Amino acid sequence: MTQINVQPGIMEIALYQGGQSALAGVTEVVKLSSNENPYGPSEATKAAFAQSGLALHRYPGTDHAGLRAAIAEVHGLDAERIVCGVGSDEVLQFVAQSFAGPGDEIIYTEHGFSMYPILAHACGATPVKVAEKERVVDVDAILAACNAKTRIVFIANPGNPTATMLAADEVARLADGLPASALLVLDGAYAEFVEGYDGGAALVEARSNVIMTRTFSKIYGLGGLRIGWGYAPKEVIDVLNRVRQPFNLSDVQLQTAEAAVRDQEFMRWCRSENTRLGAWLSEALRAAGVEVDESFTNFILARFASPEEADSCDEALKAEGILVRKVGGYGLPNCLRITIGDERACRRVAHTVKQFKRVEA
Repeated sequence: MTQINVQPGIMEIALYQGGQSALAGVTEVVKLSSNENPYGPSEATKAAFAQSGLALHRYPGTDHAGLRAAIAEVHGLDAERIVCGVGSDEVLQFVAQSFAGPGDEIIYTEHGFSMYPILAHACGATPVKVAEKERVVDVDAILAACNAKTRIVFIANPGNPTATMLAADEVARLADGLPASALLVLDGAYAEFVEGYDGGAALVEARSNVIMTRTFSKIYGLGGLRIGWGYAPKEVIDVLNRVRQPFNLSDVQLQTAEAAVRDQEFMRWCRSENTRLGAWLSEALRAAGVEVDESFTNFILARFASPEEADSCDEALKAEGILVRKVGGYGLPNCLRITIGDERACRRVAHTVKQFKRVEA
């Protein structure tokens, strides 16, 4: 029998676990486990999706020109420096595949997105986990971990699942301090939730070692379609396009995403509602005795006194048909990540947690 060899690192991958979406015996679940937009996509976006379905027999274009032009117009970027992928995850995969391999190291932070070590293992590189400081990326710790083998540094800003954010001057200091052989990748999946934040675009424009990524899965309400993009120096984009499959995005994805990014009025409304309800829910949780950091995302990291209390609160929420995310796998066993839903969902969470804490007291 032929001996089949698996590439280095593949068997080290721990399979990604998505947020729970169903509860046995519960028909009306409030799903707050995957940081989805509770309002869904805009009406213009839904209309574009319906229209795009009329040509399912046609292959899509290979250059994503229409979507790249729309993104560039809305964000004031150079369309030639944009690459599109099946979610921002695929763009991150392009980066790891293109710039790291066996013998190289990829740095990520202790509470960083769980895809980062997966991507490192997938390309045969060694993932290096670096400590954070009070759930915030620690620039000095990252720089201390860098060496001649460092090829990529992944950070999510704002962070997932922490919801915290690294200041712009600290991000710039990190970019300036990296070895010449290393790229800084700024994962901006939640960038739109921070008014006035460019996701790192200015840093990409000013430096040759920075890449930023964004997604349509969060504020634009298109998690079910999987569309993302990246912005980088032209020479980096040229490399990424060489590993990108020519038909990686369908016309349905491309046309729907173009309509979504052009509907900035809807995006701003979603951000405003998220900010309003996030502030309300944060205060309600604090009033119930649950510790909460300021959130720069569409979720809240609720911190309990112990892992046991977090587990018990999770069960109390489930008993009310509410699904949130346990984040022990992110090194936060005493925490629950709670998506900021619509007003009704937020009030149900607050009521349930208050009742739980009253019983616990």
